[in-house]
Amino acid sequence: MFAVSRHRIVAGVLAGSAAAFALLSAHAQEYPVKPVRVIVPFAPGGGSDITARQISHKLTENFKQQFLVDNRGGAAGMIGMELTAKSPADGYTIMIMSGSFSASSATHKPAFDPINTIIPVVEFGFTPFVLSVHPSLPSKTTKELFALARSKPGQLVYASSGVGGLTHLATELMLNMAKLEMIHVPYKSTGAAMSDLLSGQAQLIVGSLLPTLPHFQTGKLRPLAVTTAKRWYSLPNVPTMAETLPAYEVELWFGMMAPRGTPGPVIERLNTTVNKILQEVDMKKNLEAQGMVPSGGAPERFAKRIRGDYENWVKVVRERNIKPE
Repeated sequence: MFAVSRHRIVAGVLAGSAAAFALLSAHAQEYPVKPVRVIVPFAPGGGSDITARQISHKLTENFKQQFLVDNRGGAAGMIGMELTAKSPADGYTIMIMSGSFSASSATHKPAFDPINTIIPVVEFGFTPFVLSVHPSLPSKTTKELFALARSKPGQLVYASSGVGGLTHLATELMLNMAKLEMIHVPYKSTGAAMSDLLSGQAQLIVGSLLPTLPHFQTGKLRPLAVTTAKRWYSLPNVPTMAETLPAYEVELWFGMMAPRGTPGPVIERLNTTVNKILQEVDMKKNLEAQGMVPSGGAPERFAKRIRGDYENWVKVVRERNIKPE
């Protein structure tokens, strides 16, 4: 009698699980049934914002529902990240973010623990950072810049988009590996940092390709190295940092994330749709015009990149004794 009852209970649980899965799958097939909020943890006009608006436009076309960009900048992305982490995990709040996610998480170590409360959906693509100098510096190569820095320890000034951001940590990684010391001047945004770099108040930056590329063409900045493992297609004559500093590599990725607990079928539907969008000719052209290589792939692949970056940046933060503001 007990055995029969137990079998009935097990059967009932399995039937309930199957029904719940069927309901969840049906929900995912219908998703989205209302507008989706797309949090961008940075001010309008930056790489994350530009990419977010392109992807959101395509998602709106595909799903016939509005994907609405909501810029929530500040604190190296932490304000928008916390808002995402604490939003309902129903698929109607997502975040489009850059590699600053791992860097900011490593530096600030916030109470809401972004690495474990925000989950990856899909990577869009990646681009290099570029070591760029103001033309007032005599250095024509990375090797010459390092020699100049060694002859003037603690005198050269580098700009960043904020303490703990990816620009900051990418530069500190370079300084750590090359055993150099420079003065760090953080700004509230890449735009503000670029303004002082162009005026000569700062002398160098390890910054994203998109805002620096136009200034290479006019001679207002001089590119010395890209941070990817291989030379970049749009700057074929610019060496990699690794050609001077072996094993140095930093990629600036962009991708979609969501609050932990977002239903798996919803994550899968978003992932599948974005992967399809990334293969469209016009989207490839748009991303490549920004200096970005489309990547895509499964959430697990994206998760591996995020975790690896985070572990690397934790090490840099510890070795360089970097403290959040």
